[in-house]
Order: sequence, then C-alpha cells, then structure tokens
Amino acid sequence: MKRPARARAQDKRRRLTTEAARVLHEKGVERTTLADIARAADVPVGNVYYYFKTKDDLVLAALSEHSAQLDELTARLDQLSDPRERLKALVGAWVDQRETAAQYGCPTGTLAVELDKRADGTLDAKAGTVMRRLIDWAEGQFRALGLADPADLAVSFVAAYQGMSLLANALRDPEIMSRQGARLADWIDSL
Repeated sequence: MKRPARARAQDKRRRLTTEAARVLHEKGVERTTLADIARAADVPVGNVYYYFKTKDDLVLAALSEHSAQLDELTARLDQLSDPRERLKALVGAWVDQRETAAQYGCPTGTLAVELDKRADGTLDAKAGTVMRRLIDWAEGQFRALGLADPADLAVSFVAAYQGMSLLANALRDPEIMSRQGARLADWIDSL
C-alpha cells in the first residue's frame, strides 16, 4: 500500500535535512551544492526547491538538525542521576565521534566558523545559538553540582571540546580526542 503524499513529503524533507547536516559538515557550505544534498538524500534535485528555496534555507535546516541532535543527546544524558556523570558521558560521546572529528571537525563548530566568514552575518548567529544551548546545558550540570561560577565552567568545558575537536581535525589525529577527553573527564572529577 502506498503511503499518503503528506507522509512521503515529510520523509523527503527529513531526508534532505539530515543529509544537509551531514554533507555540509563533510564538504563545507561553499563547496556543497544543492545537487550534492539531493543525491545524498536520494531526492530529485528539482524537488529540493520545493522544500528549500535557497542553500541558506538548507543551512538553517542543517542547524536545526544539529539542535535536534543536541536535544536528543542531552535528553538521554539527563536520564543519568548524577550531573558529574552526565558531563562525563557527554565527553564519552564526543570521544566516540573521534574519527569524524579528526576528518571533519565538530559539526556545529566548523559550520559556525565557516558561516562567520560570510558577509551577511545572520546564519553564524544561528550556529551560535546551537552552541549557546550546549553551554547552557553544561552550566545547568555545574550548577546542580553546587560549583562556583557554573557559567564559566560551562564555557571552559565546551571550549575544551572545541579545542580538542579542532586539533584532532587539523592534525588528522583522532587519538587527540581520546587523550584530551580523558583529561577533561579527570578535570570534571577534580571539581
């Protein structure tokens, strides 16, 4: 039995959004074409324009995908009873993605840097919003631990991730993520 047109349309849009996030991460905004994303999503390129009028619309969809993935991850982490364990589990999730980080960098971080170089200055602010959500979540964990300066601790925490992701990518060395992730977990335990 054929699925209703609305369900098929939602499926196409979802595939385009998911693949936009992946392809933009792997190739960058400037080197990615709408045809690249259509091919990855197995959608005719003409259909892309039905869902997304411009490449910027696809970039916004990719940022929404990053935000949704962050929400899913933090919701799973929030199931853990101890904030310290939540933070360390996040570090573990980052380390688990070390091969991807070494090849392409942090999905949101690399996109934020690339978008910052554009003249219009709107999409980079959207990428910053995703980063802010991660910082806010981490701040909540440090606050729940009763630590002084939870906002600064959260920035240090996310900055450590961005730094290890950047270095793993620049040096093409996934083990940087492993070593620095262990140091970050030790730092969390020391607080």
